[in-house]
Amino acid sequence: MIDPKPTPHPTESARPRFGLIIIGDEILSGKRSDKHLPKVIELLKQRGLSLDYAEYVGDAPERITAALARAFSSGYVVFSTGGIGATPDDHTRQCAARALGRPLVLHPQAQVLIEERMREVAQEQGKTYDPDRSDNLHRLNMGVFPEGAEVIPNPYNKIPGFSVGRVHFVPGFPVMAWPMVEWVLDTCYSTWFVADAWLERSVIVYGAMEATLTPLMETLEREHAPVKVFSLPSVDHPQYGRHIELGVKGSPVQVAPAYAALLAGLQSFKVTLGPELVQK
Repeated sequence: MIDPKPTPHPTESARPRFGLIIIGDEILSGKRSDKHLPKVIELLKQRGLSLDYAEYVGDAPERITAALARAFSSGYVVFSTGGIGATPDDHTRQCAARALGRPLVLHPQAQVLIEERMREVAQEQGKTYDPDRSDNLHRLNMGVFPEGAEVIPNPYNKIPGFSVGRVHFVPGFPVMAWPMVEWVLDTCYSTWFVADAWLERSVIVYGAMEATLTPLMETLEREHAPVKVFSLPSVDHPQYGRHIELGVKGSPVQVAPAYAALLAGLQSFKVTLGPELVQK
């Protein structure tokens, strides 16, 4: 079991906040498009949770170390994707150890899993597995983690990720990373899962400026806390053209009166209202 283990009786104040760090030059250079951010948002939302921040970091070790140091000290549950392989451009394991001030050590459970995988690959290729062959010894570096880490199982190819406290490290490949993120959520944080915990209601507003609507938004947030009010302006939307999507989001029980107050407040403005939108 990954440490820390959630307490059995969650409260709103105790519910963890979530972050995501996406590591890799290939994302920042445009060679690959990031798919992790929308997927992690989806996985959290399915469990009644939400993402508080996301950060993109290239393969510069000093930047990775700084980002991970912030994650370790934040108290957030943070998922870090990418850079945990054993090639020269993979720095995440080393940077995690540096941020923690801990040595890197070969995790015994990771070693077993990696050796099992190498044995399977050799068998598939009709070869004899040689644990002392240089390339096989090199592959064990993928199981070298900061001291005190716990493994995250990888259902795709057995090469594990790792966790230190609430910071969880998975590969950059979505086919591996996403089930590993799900495993962490379901194994460690299910205490905080809430069915139907989030609702977003909004309306398309024509003929208004955000500055004009700001006092109404401030009143709604003050009188209906902790509901959040949002305003998404668009000048060239393919369906609605120039408009503002104005809405509220939060627990369904709290959203209902806040949204009613929003619609009532809009009556005092000379605006035209379009479709109403609901997202769960």
